[in-house]
Amino acid sequence: MNAKEVVDTMLGQDSFSKWLGIEVLQIKPGYCKLSMIIRADMLNGFGIAHGGISYSLADSALAFASNAGGIKSLSIETSIAHVESLKEHDELVAEAFCETETKKLGHYVVTITLKKQPTKKVALFRGIVYKTSKVW
Repeated sequence: MNAKEVVDTMLGQDSFSKWLGIEVLQIKPGYCKLSMIIRADMLNGFGIAHGGISYSLADSALAFASNAGGIKSLSIETSIAHVESLKEHDELVAEAFCETETKKLGHYVVTITLKKQPTKKVALFRGIVYKTSKVW
């Protein structure tokens, strides 16, 4: 399968990413660019986006980027830094790329920005994936 077919297959079975409203903007092995819009049902008690929303967007970008090469890969460690608060109607763009990789591990960076301010980072995510021996 090519990168688009892998991600289409993954998304076809991913109810949570569908609930988030994720749109795939670009995909290739080791790279993924996604977008989504913050909705009212994603806000916490402070009226800002729950931290799990940007985390989940980044996690999906990591999953798609790391699997796009055709090898089934699973995250084994992730972390996020929330740099700016997010509000309803903010459109986010997550860009994931493989920083380094070995035969079994991939180290990824995901940057989340606002679509209207593409140079303004709102969250920084890092993840390590384990590359299985299974192919898509």
